[in-house]
Amino acid sequence: MFKTIADPADCEVRSVIRFLNAKKVKPAEIHRQLVEIYGENVMTDGMVRKWVRQFNDGHTNVHDEARSGRPSVVNDGLVAKVNEKIRENRRVHKRILFHEFPQISKTILHEIVTNRLNYRKLCSRWFPKMLTNVHKTRRLGNALKFRTRCSEEGNEFLNKIVTGDETWVCS
Repeated sequence: MFKTIADPADCEVRSVIRFLNAKKVKPAEIHRQLVEIYGENVMTDGMVRKWVRQFNDGHTNVHDEARSGRPSVVNDGLVAKVNEKIRENRRVHKRILFHEFPQISKTILHEIVTNRLNYRKLCSRWFPKMLTNVHKTRRLGNALKFRTRCSEEGNEFLNKIVTGDETWVCS
């Protein structure tokens, strides 16, 4: 019994088909061997026959070819405009942004705001996920002040700190 290979790349399977086809192995036998090594869900018999025909017709590329698809409406100019609207009013809601940009869907707008601009909602305002250098410097300065006061005043200083609920901004 052979060891099964899980989740093979498509180009790997096509390379095996091309190799076995060059050795004049019949498509049904190629499919049987693929199922034996890669498992039941590797490729259908019809697809194996299709690739054998293509290789017999002179096709040599085992990789996916570039396909034309629906053009994306997301471009750098649109991302900049969405960013500008959020910076004008950090309390803006997505539904207001959706009315400002009717040419894009809510899903695409959400992707622009969260993935491209790295914002997330926090207390009804949009914040960048990553801290800027100014924020990092300010945090470091405050931490050094706390450390200095703690070393000078001891544990009494720690008893004077009031904390509240924390909301994490960085992920």
